[in-house]
Amino acid sequence: MKLLVTGGAGYVGSVVTAQLLEAGNEVVVLDDLSTGNADAVPAGARLVTGTLRDAAAGVLAGGGFDAVLHFAAMSLVGESMQKPGLYWDRNLGESLALLEAMRAAGVRRIVFSSTAATYGEPESTPILETDPTRPTNPYGASKLAIDTALAEYARLHGIGGISLRYFNVAGARLPEDGDAPGQGERHAVETHLIPNVLKVALGEKDKVTVFGEDYPTPDGTCVRDYIHVVDLGMAHLLALDACRPGGHEIFNLGNGNGSSVREVIEVCREVTGHPIPAEVSPRRAGDPAVLVASAEKIKSTLGWKPERDLRAMVADAWAFIQRRR
Repeated sequence: MKLLVTGGAGYVGSVVTAQLLEAGNEVVVLDDLSTGNADAVPAGARLVTGTLRDAAAGVLAGGGFDAVLHFAAMSLVGESMQKPGLYWDRNLGESLALLEAMRAAGVRRIVFSSTAATYGEPESTPILETDPTRPTNPYGASKLAIDTALAEYARLHGIGGISLRYFNVAGARLPEDGDAPGQGERHAVETHLIPNVLKVALGEKDKVTVFGEDYPTPDGTCVRDYIHVVDLGMAHLLALDACRPGGHEIFNLGNGNGSSVREVIEVCREVTGHPIPAEVSPRRAGDPAVLVASAEKIKSTLGWKPERDLRAMVADAWAFIQRRR
């Protein structure tokens, strides 16, 4: 198949691009490189630099595309609270431009990188796809709006869409040949727990901050659902094959089991051999005690299941950092 991957120079997009190439597909990556890295795009994919508004129509008009995998987005929750208009413009506005370009070019399948942030603070866990969506920030709200737009384009224009709602993505893709670094997290502003803990092991930070130790969880710290980026990527390939014009489906992507902040730190200590000092600070406003996904729908419908555990996520992330250094 000939595929367009938007945001393919980013963390998840570059991993999925590599997996698509390994499966024998022809891949064109469209990325404005505002947060992505050109050298993260795997060899074999063609990189087009530009925004969805400016370049998607021209790229798709070239013809022959079978589907789109849409990762391009702004994704910093804190920034979205400070600049909500920017997030609505870039996330929803550019996604609508992409959907219009698809409609004009006759491309009728899209797999969309959505988020668990669409659920907001859940009433219960594990979270089901049928649970209420009440995002608490413009980032999650803009992603939910794209889910809605996909449903409308499916109903009105026959475009088939699948939205994959990620929980906490971690790890890296490490090539089997040589010491090439592969694809992993390289965020200019890092908000994810595992890479921030590993920065302490690298000597880039003095300690890791644990926000709250009085939650109603086994060790008092927040519990989150982590999924390896390679497992996440395989879900996209299955979704691509299952995408049907005229329909829209939503699937959660998680492992169904949570890990606490203290558990993550301890695994990072074991993998790196570094003591990784931790300091407890007060809770952050709006942090739920537990966020865990139910992934039963995608397991039963598409046959997907995660294969890599938390230790593999940390080990691969650590190896990626070492290779890059």
